[in-house]
Amino acid sequence: MIKEELIIKLKAIVKPYIQDEEAFMNLTEETDFINDLKINSANLVDVVLDVEDEFNIEIDNDSMEKMLSVKAAMEIIEQKLSA
Repeated sequence: MIKEELIIKLKAIVKPYIQDEEAFMNLTEETDFINDLKINSANLVDVVLDVEDEFNIEIDNDSMEKMLSVKAAMEIIEQKLSA
C-alpha cells in the first residue's frame, strides 16, 4: 500500500475524534494525534481499534503505546501488514 493511500485511510479513521479542524486539514506524516489533532487518550484507543478493523490487523499494547503520530501509525500498520 502506498503512503498516500495509507494517509487517506488514517484521515478517515481519525476524523470523528479530532478537536482541531485546521491541524486535520494540514495532516502530514509528522502530525501528532494528541498535540496537533487534540485527540484525547480515550479516543486514541478508539482510533487504534478502528485501525485494527480497517486493516484487519492486531495491534499489541507495545505498538499501541507508540502509535502517537501519523508516521508511527503508518509504520506500525505497514509492519503488521507485512508480518
